[in-house]
Amino acid sequence: MAEARRHFNQDAPGRFWAEMKRSSGAAAHYSLKIAGEKGKEVIFSFAGRIALQDLSSFNTEVWARLQEMYPAKLIVDLSQVEYLDSAGALELLNLKQEALSRSITFQFAHLPETARGIMELLDRDDLAAAPLVGGRDEGNLVEELGEGARRFTDDLTQVTTFLGALLRALAYALLHPRTVRWGDVASYMKRAGLDGLPIVSLISFLLGLILAFMSSLQLKQFGANVYVAPLLAIAVVKELGPIMTAILVAGRSGSAFAAEIGTMKVNEEVDALTTMGFDPIAFLAVPKVLAAMVVVPLLTIYADLFAIAGGLVVGVLGLDLTAYTYLKDTQASLTLMDIIPSLIKAGVFALLIAGIGCQRGFQVRGGAEAVGTATTSAVVAALFLIIVTDSAFALAFHYLGI
Repeated sequence: MAEARRHFNQDAPGRFWAEMKRSSGAAAHYSLKIAGEKGKEVIFSFAGRIALQDLSSFNTEVWARLQEMYPAKLIVDLSQVEYLDSAGALELLNLKQEALSRSITFQFAHLPETARGIMELLDRDDLAAAPLVGGRDEGNLVEELGEGARRFTDDLTQVTTFLGALLRALAYALLHPRTVRWGDVASYMKRAGLDGLPIVSLISFLLGLILAFMSSLQLKQFGANVYVAPLLAIAVVKELGPIMTAILVAGRSGSAFAAEIGTMKVNEEVDALTTMGFDPIAFLAVPKVLAAMVVVPLLTIYADLFAIAGGLVVGVLGLDLTAYTYLKDTQASLTLMDIIPSLIKAGVFALLIAGIGCQRGFQVRGGAEAVGTATTSAVVAALFLIIVTDSAFALAFHYLGI
C-alpha cells in the first residue's frame, strides 16, 4: 500500500487496453484490461493470478491507471481470476477504499464465491489497529507528555464507552431477569465473596488491631482510652472498611475477571460468541458485575466486624476495658446513616472493579503477555478509580450533611 502511494503520481503508458507486466521485466502472473471512457464509467478486468509475488507491479500500475482514468464509476471484473490470495484480496479492498474516498462509485462484478469468502475474512479495522509491539524510539519530554495525554484520553473514551454499554446491559438484565445466567452469577459470588473471606478477615482484623493500638498510644497520654472504640468504629465503618475491601476484591477478583476474558479473547472464544449471536458484554460481563455488586457490600460489613474485633482485643488486653464497655461505646458512636453510605460506596466500588476488569479483558490483543498486561492494568485502574470515587463521595457526603 505504501509503495503504491509512492508511485501514485507516476505517469503510466497511455494505452487504452493494457496488459500488466512485472517491473523487473518478467511476465506477470495476471493481466489487466481497461475498458471505458476517461472520467466516466471504467471497467478494470483482471485475469490470471493475483497473489503476493505480483503486488509490487500490481500496486504501481493499478494506482497509476486509476490516476490516469479518474473514472466517475469504477467496475472491477474478476470473472477471469483463477487464483486470489489474502494479500491480493487486501489490495483489491484498498482499491475500493481509495475509490470511495475519491467519491468514485465502485462495484465488484462477477465476484467468485472463493474471492468473496477471502475478502469477508479480512478485518480492516484490525489491520488499521496499532501494532502489538510498539516502536522502541524514545522522543523528547514534550513528545512523551503529549503521547501520554493522548493515550489517557483514548483510554478514558474507551472506558466511558464500555461503561455505557455495560449499564445498558445491566438495565436490560434487570428488566428481563430470565436472560441473566444466574448459575454463573452464583458461581462468581462464591469466587469473589466466599473464597475471599479468609484474606478479608485477616487483613481487617489486623487493621483494626493496629489502628486501635496506635491510637491508644496517643489517647493514653490524655486519659482518653474510652475514645478508642468510637474512633476505630467511625474510621472503619465510614472509610477504611469499604476501601480495604474494595482493594482486596480488586486484587483478587478484578484481576481474575480481566485474565479470564483476556484469555477468551486470545483464544477467539469472544469472537465465537459474537458469531453465534450472543452479546459478549451481556454474556460475560453482566454476571460478574452483578455478583460483585452483591458480595462486596456483604464483605464490607464482614470486614467492619472483624476490624472492630481487632480493636476489641486491644481494648480488653491493653486498655483495661471490658468487652461490654468497648462494644457499648462502639454501638453508641455509630448510626444507621454511618452504615448506609458505606454500603452505597461499596456497591459503586464493586461496579467499578468488575467493570474495569471486564473492559481490560475485552481490550486484549496478542498472546499471553497481553493477558498479563491487561491483568495488571485492571488492578491499577481499579485502585485509581476507587481512590478518586471515594474522594468524590467524601465531598458529596460532607455537603449533604451525611
